[in-house]
Amino acid sequence: MQRRRANFRVHRSFICGHLQCRARLFFRNQFRSTSAQWKKALWCFLSSLSIRSPRDSLAQSAVSSFLAERKPSLEPPGRLAERPSCGGGGGGDVVLMAAVYYVGVDVGTASVRAALVTREGHLKRAAQEPVSIWEPHPDHYVQSSREIWEKCCAVVKEVTRGVSKSQVRGIGFDATCSLVVLDRRFQPLPVNQDGNEQRNVVMWMDHRAAEQAARITATGHGVLSRVGGVMSPEMQPPKLLWLKENLRESCWNKAAHFFDLPDFLSWKATGSLTRSLCTLVCKWTYCPPVGWDVTFWTSIGLDDLTENNFTKIGNVTCSPGTPLGDGLTQEAAADLGLDFGTAVGASLIDAHAGGLAVIGADVKGFRLPCEGQPITSRMAMICGTSSCHMAISGQPLFVPGVWGPCLSAMVPDVWLNEGGQSATGRLIDHMVKGHAAFAQLREKARQRCPATGDDGIYGYLNDHLSRMSSSCSAVDLLASSLHVWPDFHGNRSPLADPALKGMVVGLSLSQTLDDLALLYLATMQALALGTLHILEAMKEAGHDIKTIFLCGGLSKNSLFVQTHANATGLPVVLPQQTEAVLVGAAVLGACASQDHGTIQEAMAKMAKVGKVIEPDCSLRSFYQRKYKVFRRLVDHQREYQDLMNTFGTECHSL
Repeated sequence: MQRRRANFRVHRSFICGHLQCRARLFFRNQFRSTSAQWKKALWCFLSSLSIRSPRDSLAQSAVSSFLAERKPSLEPPGRLAERPSCGGGGGGDVVLMAAVYYVGVDVGTASVRAALVTREGHLKRAAQEPVSIWEPHPDHYVQSSREIWEKCCAVVKEVTRGVSKSQVRGIGFDATCSLVVLDRRFQPLPVNQDGNEQRNVVMWMDHRAAEQAARITATGHGVLSRVGGVMSPEMQPPKLLWLKENLRESCWNKAAHFFDLPDFLSWKATGSLTRSLCTLVCKWTYCPPVGWDVTFWTSIGLDDLTENNFTKIGNVTCSPGTPLGDGLTQEAAADLGLDFGTAVGASLIDAHAGGLAVIGADVKGFRLPCEGQPITSRMAMICGTSSCHMAISGQPLFVPGVWGPCLSAMVPDVWLNEGGQSATGRLIDHMVKGHAAFAQLREKARQRCPATGDDGIYGYLNDHLSRMSSSCSAVDLLASSLHVWPDFHGNRSPLADPALKGMVVGLSLSQTLDDLALLYLATMQALALGTLHILEAMKEAGHDIKTIFLCGGLSKNSLFVQTHANATGLPVVLPQQTEAVLVGAAVLGACASQDHGTIQEAMAKMAKVGKVIEPDCSLRSFYQRKYKVFRRLVDHQREYQDLMNTFGTECHSL
């Protein structure tokens, strides 16, 4: 044993950088191994390093020299397929190795979350911190990039507590598609008239630039064909134009870097200014392989962004999951509590991370209509504060009112169309918490389960609706006479009309708990019918969607999920890991570490089916009728608006 320890010390220099700790653990556990066990042990070590071939230079530098002198009789291992199992063998032969992890960081609308995820996609630990949202003016929503980064560091440190830094192979970030503004020294700049420099993030749901978006749409420029023909105020060009027109001195003239929030996080972690194709293609009108269209930016009055080869908004791009820079910088590593040089994958928008974590799951044995079909037969739906509907295709498909087609925006080398609803969870909260019976509901929910607080109100509402329905009828039928148009924050898809408002038809003077439950149900149905509206638009353009893969916070609400299955007539697949967005972020870290060769490979290994919810076919006729009412509601709203606009024109002429 002394000779083995001596040889280990001598040849430790062959083990490079970040593998030293793991190699040390491995060899320490082999000191008592017999000669016959070494070949098996070597394969386990190579597997723990994710070395696909023993000819890999990393394998050579890490172990070959050591083994050549220590075990001259041990032949170099052959093909990877020849390796023995790493599990326990006869005679108590058990090889102990340190686990491998990836960290996924998700910056949502109101919180920052992180998770420690295994190579197989299992979530081992998660943490969450709230982030501030300021509303200085109506439709203005702002945040602080400094606070967001600090919260990222806090949650990463929490999930990696007690884990060796060397076990964390990679980290990935996703975030909302918010706009971050920095000056030449990478310091924050104010994005509102109040002049607070720390509030330098224009949030995704900020609709201050609705008028600028309408002007951009009116140009009819060719790039608009890739955003459904209509520029949304949630995209970055109108927000940039608003900043130039309204904050020229305090912000625009001083700005040197405009980041999408996911790209800001990867820059903060690595110092790399490389932008993810996900953000630039989906929210900035970038189109690979051509790149930026100079004529577009000139036509909307933002020609100054074209200077110096578009350095202010990014001129180097890569696919999501691509390793950035040299990994974590010294400063970022210290902030996050990880090793310097830990791999960092190019980022994703939060919804796209959720799509990545579910859409590629192996569905064999679940008897789904998408089994044996291309991945293009699936739609990923990510539901939280808002909802995103992700459909992919082998060829570009243009869907009116739906963003895209975007190449390599989620999965490399395939086209993405993205529909969405601007207010989903936020609308449900608005309808429930604004009702006169909410205080009664909250009290009853707390009495039933004090530990859940307000989190238990929706579980209570679901049970209350079940009690309201008779044993022989479905809950869905309770809302036969109550109808909601859900666009309280405008319509993102497929009408692409931010000016639309919400509607409720069928109210009475009663404000009981039963009435609140019915309004909650009708809102759920309206959101599900909105998804059906998006699906129909996608199918008309050429998509053939057979199954919905749903994740996000609302995937935990059984009524929301079942209502979507019933309204669309499609099975809904829930992921094995309920925090799928975090798994999607971790997939980026796994790809950056090169433990997986491609995003597609990582998706297949880390995405898992958890549960399948089938539609209730007996409700088909009910939802067909409900959908006809749904479509008429918006027609009526526009008719009423036209009537009132005509009245306004007449008054003006007088």
